Amino acid sequence: MSSSPALDAFRRCAPIFAALGDPHRQAIVMLLAEHDALNVTRITESLPLSRPAVSHHLKVLLQAGILRRERVSRENYYVLQLDAALVELKQLVNLAEQDCLG
Repeated sequence: MSSSPALDAFRRCAPIFAALGDPHRQAIVMLLAEHDALNVTRITESLPLSRPAVSHHLKVLLQAGILRRERVSRENYYVLQLDAALVELKQLVNLAEQDCLG
């Protein structure tokens, strides 16, 4: 099965789209955009979700490469890490423009 570079780029971006497609995960990203780093307790206090639900959403965002976890003493802190995701998304846009407009 033949595949275009744009389609390959879209497949690489699929986890990013899936992660950001949920309103609760969007809220977590926006919350972390306002703070340098937050732990699960602080994130949970800011959202109408249980701690296990917040942990699940953080896991999805980590797997998509949108966040990174930093261990400080016994506590995990979460920080936005958008560089790699932005590179992938920009590449998708560029390839899609070439394939669709070129």
